[in-house]
Amino acid sequence: MIRFLFKGIINDRSRSLLPIIVVSIGVMLSVVMYCWIRGIIGESLRLNASFTTGHLKVMTRAYLKDVDQMPNDLAIMGVDNQLRVLKAAYPDLDWVRRIRFGGLIDFPDSNGETRAQGPVVGWALDLFSPQSKELARFNLEKSLVSGKLPAKPCQALISDLFAAKFHIKPGETFTLFGTTMEGGMAFKNLIVSGTVRFGSAPLDRGAIIADISDVQLALGMDDAAGEILAFFNSDRYDNEQAFRISSAFNQKYKSSKDEYAPVMISLREQSGMAEFIDYVDSIGSAMIIVFMIAMSIVLWNAGLLGGLRRYNEFGIRLAMGEDKDHIYKTLIYEAVFIGTIGSVLGTTFGLGIAWYLQTFGINISGIMKNSSLLMPSIARAEITSAAWYIGFIPGLISVVLGNALSGIGIYKRETAQLFKELGA
Repeated sequence: MIRFLFKGIINDRSRSLLPIIVVSIGVMLSVVMYCWIRGIIGESLRLNASFTTGHLKVMTRAYLKDVDQMPNDLAIMGVDNQLRVLKAAYPDLDWVRRIRFGGLIDFPDSNGETRAQGPVVGWALDLFSPQSKELARFNLEKSLVSGKLPAKPCQALISDLFAAKFHIKPGETFTLFGTTMEGGMAFKNLIVSGTVRFGSAPLDRGAIIADISDVQLALGMDDAAGEILAFFNSDRYDNEQAFRISSAFNQKYKSSKDEYAPVMISLREQSGMAEFIDYVDSIGSAMIIVFMIAMSIVLWNAGLLGGLRRYNEFGIRLAMGEDKDHIYKTLIYEAVFIGTIGSVLGTTFGLGIAWYLQTFGINISGIMKNSSLLMPSIARAEITSAAWYIGFIPGLISVVLGNALSGIGIYKRETAQLFKELGA
């Protein structure tokens, strides 16, 4: 019977072509939107993890309370020893020291007077250690617009947008003004080795990146750092594992009353990331439900129209002794075939479009100019393993539901009426 139904679907295009087209379009849109949302959230998580949150972060309790203000006066003291302890306890994670700081950079003219000046947000990274992955994590090589990466102390990178605004060239010297760990004024002369563009408005407006040893010297933070970040070796955030590690670590210091005791938090617990992740996941689920309902309504109407055209067929089948239950079941079987064919076609086309968006992306920098969120300026899709089957959920359910609803009309028709229509 399955072979018979399949041949009927292929040969009788009047009852299968429209549903297959509708299912294919719906599945295609579902796959494309799913991949695009996953791509945006994946890149956003990567940006936030690389630049701000890490997969896990260790700070002092006092620093955590005002973390958004980057209070380096509450930084971790003896950070080198703390780093060794963390590496020994969790060798499967990549641990790094960082200092985030705000300040003012001043470029002098030939007379030593201020030629250009502006506020910056800085990152102090381990740029020179052979085992450091910070260059790759910040994607500095690909983000470099002019000049070169820092190769020795007292060199720094600044954002290309800032450099272009004030006509700054690599090789120029500037003074970094900041605040020391003790609350005093800090001054440090640095050389612009190059300019970078990250493709994220909050970073490109005014960023400076220097080696952590230079910033420690400038801010009076000898053997101190504001944060210690950890990254999974897979470079993908695992919330369950991160929660287990942070819970076990914090349990060791639970009874301590010291406000400078270390505390560990996961990516999800930082900067509103939990709300962001849940919001995007809910959008993805709602999108599939909306498509499923919309396609079910369309296919229900298509099924009703098809049922009207098939009354003669039903009459013949009833005349041959087939009962209503069997006719109804065959409609469901047909729906499964149509849903499968439409889902396969829709998934194929959807993955093709998703691949294009993953490769080339869509430039959304125009709507991100004033954004304070770390979001990529090029929105790209991401084809995950779920993308290969996610479209079958609305594709199969909607067409089966549509045929199931339209097929109820079979039970509302009397056999005599069907014979009468057959005779007409």
